[in-house]
Amino acid sequence: MADIDVILPQFGMGMQDAEIVRWLKQPGDTVTEGEPLVEIEAAKTTVEVPSPASGTLKEILAQPEDTVEVRAKIAVISA
Repeated sequence: MADIDVILPQFGMGMQDAEIVRWLKQPGDTVTEGEPLVEIEAAKTTVEVPSPASGTLKEILAQPEDTVEVRAKIAVISA
């Protein structure tokens, strides 16, 4: 199985970081590409970030209330 990194996307040019609000899946859960994986808050707006691949959520690297920089790895999926 190949590991796929889940990267915090940039939703606007001024966005530099975001806060993890909550994970919608937990390690060991099956995920489908495009399904909501995590909620983040950036610029007072909460957004669902979709899974970049189908597989099993292997590891969560950023916990709720963590502030994470754009393009940082926040989780790993085994595809």
